[in-house]
Amino acid sequence: MWQYILKRLLGLIPVLFGITLAVFLLLRLIPGDPAVVIAGERATPEQIAALRSQLGLDQPLPFQYFAFLSNLLQLKLGNSIISGIPVMDEILSRWAATFELSIAAMGIAIALGIPAGIVAAVQKNRWQDQVTIAISLIGVSLPVYWLGLLLIYLFSITLNWLPPSGRISLEAGLNFQPMTGFYVLDSLLQLNFPVFIDVLSHLFLPALTLATIPLAIVARITRSTMLEVLTQDYIRTAKAKGVPDRWVVIRHGLKNALLPINTTIGLQFGTLLGGAILTETIFSWAGIGSWIYEGILTRDYPVVQGGVVFVAIVFVLINLLVDISYAFVDPRVQLR
Repeated sequence: MWQYILKRLLGLIPVLFGITLAVFLLLRLIPGDPAVVIAGERATPEQIAALRSQLGLDQPLPFQYFAFLSNLLQLKLGNSIISGIPVMDEILSRWAATFELSIAAMGIAIALGIPAGIVAAVQKNRWQDQVTIAISLIGVSLPVYWLGLLLIYLFSITLNWLPPSGRISLEAGLNFQPMTGFYVLDSLLQLNFPVFIDVLSHLFLPALTLATIPLAIVARITRSTMLEVLTQDYIRTAKAKGVPDRWVVIRHGLKNALLPINTTIGLQFGTLLGGAILTETIFSWAGIGSWIYEGILTRDYPVVQGGVVFVAIVFVLINLLVDISYAFVDPRVQLR
């Protein structure tokens, strides 16, 4: 297994190299000049030229890229052009917020998507199946930004049930000192249940918004996989032996359908990390996604480059963990 892991890690090198090159070039294609943004519209050409030289933007693109790559290999992501804060410090302070949101969203997708897919497969061509297909199609089709604004209008403005933005209210935050950056976990560790309820109320709407697409995909994959598994000979044998239908579906059906479902969950979780940009922006969630979005608007090259590379590395590592998990889900799989 360790040889397989080492082989996969070595295979990540060209992937990450390609990602860094793509991000670097795409940023340079975006209209606008960071020096102009920082100096302001009233700056003279001489001031802008001096600022470009200070930031290294007057160097040829190959020199800029190799300087970025050299710093990346030394884990030096530079400082934000706008705020001057080290990019690594920003990542360390924001990654927990994005992970907490992604974990909550994936938890909703798994808790609702897998049971919905199982019911749809067992009740094939009945109303339960048709409802599941229709809802999953709607979930995939709904724009995230539209759904987020709709939920804010309904639950925050109209009903006044849930807060519209942020991770924690001002009153609760005054008496709360996070330890890990995961507010839900920290409030439980401190047995601070008022803060725990407050954090959950802030987390629910963005997590539900972000969970819509993976929920629909998990439900559809579960349904299609279960339909295939339920036609196998061992399923008919279990039913002939008098095994209750519930146990046939759960112990024999779902267990053998987990491999593609596990793959889908892993890929969707990695996608959530990158797809959280719109959700974090709409709900003012102080995570990596909204931070990257602000960096794009201000042409903050170190922020965007560092943020995207971090998300890409995490996405690739999640895929590696999914591959390794195959051996535990299905003993027939051998990692070589």
